[in-house]
Amino acid sequence: MKKTSYIYHSMLLGSLLLGSCSSNFLDVEPMTSVLESNFYKTVADAEMALVGCYDGYQRTTSNGSQAFYITSEIASDNCFGGGGTTDGRGFQAIDRFDIAQSQSDNNIFDGTWSDYYAGIFRCNTLLGKLDGTDFSGSTTARARIEGETRFLRALMYFDLVRLFERIPLLTSPTNENIPQSDPKAIYQLIVSDLKFAAANIPETAYPKSAAATNDGRATTFAAKALLARVYLFYSGYYGSEDIGVSRAEALTGLEDVISSGQFALVADFKNLWPAASYIPNASNNTLDISKYAGKGNSEVVFAQKFNNTSNYSGYVDGNRWVVFLGLRGKNWSPYGQGWGVCTVSKNFFNELDNNDTRKTASIIDIEGEKITGFDLKDQREYTGYAVKKYAPTALPDGTTNTGGDKDMQLSQDQDYFVIRYADVLLMAAELGSVNAQKYFDEVRKRAYKTNFVALPVSKSNILKERKFEFAFEGIRYWDVLRQGLDMAATTLQTSEDVLSGSVPEKVIVNRERFLTTRGFMQIPNKQITLSNGILKQNAGWN
Repeated sequence: MKKTSYIYHSMLLGSLLLGSCSSNFLDVEPMTSVLESNFYKTVADAEMALVGCYDGYQRTTSNGSQAFYITSEIASDNCFGGGGTTDGRGFQAIDRFDIAQSQSDNNIFDGTWSDYYAGIFRCNTLLGKLDGTDFSGSTTARARIEGETRFLRALMYFDLVRLFERIPLLTSPTNENIPQSDPKAIYQLIVSDLKFAAANIPETAYPKSAAATNDGRATTFAAKALLARVYLFYSGYYGSEDIGVSRAEALTGLEDVISSGQFALVADFKNLWPAASYIPNASNNTLDISKYAGKGNSEVVFAQKFNNTSNYSGYVDGNRWVVFLGLRGKNWSPYGQGWGVCTVSKNFFNELDNNDTRKTASIIDIEGEKITGFDLKDQREYTGYAVKKYAPTALPDGTTNTGGDKDMQLSQDQDYFVIRYADVLLMAAELGSVNAQKYFDEVRKRAYKTNFVALPVSKSNILKERKFEFAFEGIRYWDVLRQGLDMAATTLQTSEDVLSGSVPEKVIVNRERFLTTRGFMQIPNKQITLSNGILKQNAGWN
């Protein structure tokens, strides 16, 4: 049977074991001489292969393909595609849910598809080898390793199924050409994997007190939090609870995270984000980073880890999408230059209360911050606002503010916060915790500081709070989608004035175009061809 590229790209064991991808536990030496016949024998082998699985997840971003994060933000009502006036219009096709924006773009997500299935292949390979590994009676080690691996597999499948809905379900390292599965089966596997991870990764395995060495590891708490996110999305979008987790179970898991005492909100919201907390000092070309809470801070429940040692000789460990968010062609310390993607909607900026400290922490106000010398001729869909949370940073002289080769494209090392404690609190409130008002207020009190005015906890108020709290964190679009297609279409439809190449333009997102796609993305044509037509394109993208 014909091999398909979503499997073939990850079949070398040497690839499975290549680490050198991020600081602390992900730093390992290349093991290209290791063969499958002499590996997977000891606990150390299994640990090494597990690092390869984390590396596989990291490469879904660091390989430089169309990022899940960028897609999530462009598809949301917070951002437009942006970019340069001479760039292709693939981002606009995503933003408008309309391939007519860029008819030749048949493979926007080809690298994404391959990268995710390569990571899943690594996880499936390790899971299939555990029975043959000598754990010398250490059932705890085996259960933990299996739990972490299944967490990573669940997380990658959750990204894929939200992007494309009907995808091939692979639970073993096969090269068979199989058809797409019913999404319910994908979600059932995700739930099963997360429940196993929650039950089998010991609470003491990776304490926050040791974040300097274990930050980025899957924990029982991360599994419980992600399970709640899965429940909320599936039950909201599909209107059913038939994937093996109930509302009560999801809430119980969140309460476990809260009662663990391992997590807390960072006192000042802006200190979660480098670009919002760094202060430039031009006199000695430095940045004061003393206010930054750091990568392993108390609020991070799970992060996708990155390092600054990427190069053009095989090291692939940087955050490749951060540079897309930079001001196009303009360094303005602490903000570094980039490609001007995800320009922020003026409507969203105006909706955020000026008393909300998240406004200045989340958004670069180009005019308000007196940023000059910005070349509008090369900017598409300019609004005057850019993403600050994940903006790249630069020293006052314009040098990329990272180590490694200080390469603007490769050396970005800001971690992606997949789950924050604030999300745990708001999900628990939404699911009906007896402490719902307390959790809701806790998040809002940080945002408003001295201007806090209590609001009654309700689903509509929680969703509005989520819009502001998690703006530009790759969450908003999925929150909108899980409110039902009609509501999502109403929320996402847009008509807003922008500038493209200094010329007035209007961005129009049509509700009917969105409804045609049902909110899902284009399956790469290359993958459909390689599958000999077994894979079928999603509606609205032909």
